[in-house]
Order: sequence, then C-alpha cells, then structure tokens
Amino acid sequence: MNTRLLLCTALTAALAAPALAAPASAAPAAASAAPKPLTGVAVYLSYGKGFPVSRYEPGKGFTKLGAMPMTGQFSASPDGRKLAWITAAGYVRVGDGRRVTTAAKGAAAGFPCATPVWSPDSRQVAYVGKGNSDAAAVSVVGADGRGRRKAGTTLGVCHLAWSAGGRYLAGYAGTTEGVYRLDVKTGKATKVRGVGLANHVQSLSPDGSKVVVAPLSRNAPGGDGSWPGGFRPAVVDVTTGKKIAIPVKGSLIGAFYLRDGRLVVRVAGRTANTLVVLDKNGRQVQRLAEPAAARRQALLQIVG
Repeated sequence: MNTRLLLCTALTAALAAPALAAPASAAPAAASAAPKPLTGVAVYLSYGKGFPVSRYEPGKGFTKLGAMPMTGQFSASPDGRKLAWITAAGYVRVGDGRRVTTAAKGAAAGFPCATPVWSPDSRQVAYVGKGNSDAAAVSVVGADGRGRRKAGTTLGVCHLAWSAGGRYLAGYAGTTEGVYRLDVKTGKATKVRGVGLANHVQSLSPDGSKVVVAPLSRNAPGGDGSWPGGFRPAVVDVTTGKKIAIPVKGSLIGAFYLRDGRLVVRVAGRTANTLVVLDKNGRQVQRLAEPAAARRQALLQIVG
C-alpha cells in the first residue's frame, strides 16, 4: 500500500424520480409511506481526552460506545449501537455493549485510513486485508466471526462506505489518487469519474450511483488518513463524473445518504451545527440542530 498519506505516527502523536400524484382517496396510504423525520440520534467521535465514540439521543444525551483505537481504524454501525475496529496486530474486533468479539484476523493495520465498514443491516463488517501493493483484497465477515468471504480487490481501500442496497463499497486510494467503487457481487472495482484527488469517502447513495467525497485540489495537503472532523462535501455521479449541486446555504462540513435516498447535509454553526435533510429531488424537508457539545466532533453515523 502506498503510504504517501498514511502516516500512522501523525495520528498517534495528535492522537435520488418524483412519485405520481395519488388520488384523494389514496392520500392516507401515501402519507403513511412517507419517510419518518430524523430524531437527531447520531454517533460522534470526540478528539478530546481518550477519543470517546458516543451515541447521542435527544432527551438522553451521550452514551459512550467505546473509544477510537490507536490505529485510528474504526467505524460505528448504522444502527448506532456497535463499533468495529482494527488492532495493531490486524485483528478485526466488534464491540456490542460490554461484549467484544474477534471477528477476523489478517486485516491491514497501522494505516489510519484503512477503516472497516458496517453493512447496512449492522450485521457484517468489511475490511481491508494485509498486502504489499496499492490494491488490496476486501473481505466481509459476520459480526459474530462467521461467514467470512472475499468481496474483491480494489485500489479504493481508504474510508470504505457501503451502499444501503448492499451491492457496492467505495473508498479512496491510499495515494489519494481517486475514488474506486467495488461491486461485491462481481468482485470488480472501477474508478469513479470526476474525482482526481480525494482524502475521504463518507457515504454512498442506496443504489451506489452517487458518492459523497472530500475532493482535494492538486496542491492541497492530504493529511494522515484519519477520520475528519468536518469537510466540504462533493456529491459525484459515479458513472458520469458529474458533480451534483447541494442546495444548502452555509458552511457545509459533511453529508450522508440515508437508506431511503434522502441526503443529510451537515452545516457548521456558531454554537451548534445543523442537519439539513433533502429529499430525492433536492428539496429541504427537515432541519434539526445537533447538540452543542458535538459542534467540534466528527460525525460517524446518522441513525434514521
């Protein structure tokens, strides 16, 4: 793996088509099919003392799920209740409450960007295997350690994201030279058009056709591969490379696709950040404030 960016020492030291109009008689059914508004449940990482990873629920506050490992390789499950991380020895560990399971061995370790990722149903974990080349094998294993299988080989091994439909994984190259989407059904990976350099992949649309990335200009520093506290997101069509406008004003510091195709955009605020929810047509359907304590924290998951 090329390590132009992946300097673990830096981390350690600092450690979307509209529906047809329904007849009046069908209005109740249409209303019941509408997606539920977000409640604000989310998972955050604090870069303060101990690097805690916590689940936030309005009315209950923060509940610690665990802590970021010294490798920097970790992720929170979509249901916001479990963590997966890579140890220095290359073990894939899963934490669910007080129970910790070693789900697999042989993961690439010592590269902060080589983070594991949870499946949409929070039952499996995908991770990058050890290797000496820029491209690496990605494997999938059950959270209980069962059913391990190879998903394919890709250059996009960093900050993996998994589409809600389950078919695609996407990550950026360790050299920051592009983003790649891996089809776990065929095992083939393709480079995403329209992305020259990038140092973060945060989300894939449910069908895997769009990816949320942090693009880099040619002379911009790439960082050490650790999970960013915030970034200016770009939404890119995987096939055409076209950048899709995000119709939200303010200082944007992240974006996530929900399982139903809504896009949640994180907007920086003076006292608290705001989550702006867009429907599949880019129309704003909801706004909600994050807790003030999370203003400088990294957003790992939005629980729908």
